[in-house]
Amino acid sequence: MAVDAARSEEGFTSARASRVMRAACRAAGLDDGGAELIRLGENALFRLASVPVVVRVARGEEWLPKARKEVAVSRWLIGEGFPATRAVEDLEQPLLVDGHPVTFWHLIVEGDRKATYEELGGILRDLHSMTVPAGLDLPAYEPFDKSALRLERAQIPADDKAFLLKRARELRDKFAELRFDSPKGPVHGDAHVQNLMVNDQGQVILIDFEYFCFDHPEWDLMVTAVEHHSLGWQTDEQYGGFVRAYGRDLYDWRGYETLRGLQEFGMTTWLMQNVQEDERTAAEYRRRIDGLRNDDAPRDWRPW
Repeated sequence: MAVDAARSEEGFTSARASRVMRAACRAAGLDDGGAELIRLGENALFRLASVPVVVRVARGEEWLPKARKEVAVSRWLIGEGFPATRAVEDLEQPLLVDGHPVTFWHLIVEGDRKATYEELGGILRDLHSMTVPAGLDLPAYEPFDKSALRLERAQIPADDKAFLLKRARELRDKFAELRFDSPKGPVHGDAHVQNLMVNDQGQVILIDFEYFCFDHPEWDLMVTAVEHHSLGWQTDEQYGGFVRAYGRDLYDWRGYETLRGLQEFGMTTWLMQNVQEDERTAAEYRRRIDGLRNDDAPRDWRPW
């Protein structure tokens, strides 16, 4: 009980994630010397210096089913010849270390360019055309499970939390009225261009299967559509390439506004988790929640 209380008080910080990573590496027989924190978001990602491996530390034990799913999805896609990130094969994973699921992934050696939005559209088109094997049990897309956990643990002002809880209830009502035209299939669940990497051989690789699911493909189109139409993060040419490659612009769909609300809400609560890390993160969180309080105001949010 005392350990749980201390863990809750500390929160999921880069320092805590580093301690978990080191313990996981010892358990896996890997050298953590010189390991570098790559990213702190929904998970903490560390690049090892001793071997070409990335260690992924999740926020809590409730993420264990997602960690298991990530490994299973990666192995399925690789087996089908799909360009996907590879879980380390000779390790029993995920590990559970001090209440945190930990997984190990082959390092992707990046080339000299970033993936394009046209490539994202093509990757998603190919993914959505695949058939999920009978042995791979995938959940439905859950637009609120992430935000519920985030709000439960949020270290934000009380009026912010009250506003976000109210907004969540409003979005649930709108979600209940959504009607999809497309059949269900494999869905990445967090399909933004940063979840594509281009390796040193020029191959475009899909990463991050934490929210992989079996549902309607609109959930994957939502991310880039909102980034363009609401936030202005892509040029018309970039977004046009995405639409041409995939074959559809979600903006023309009657459910777009509901998905826009869900995406912006998710983007805000995602960043909210790390407001204690530094003032730059806290300032962007304030910018985003101010935007949510005025649906009609222009969004001056910054990519993160």
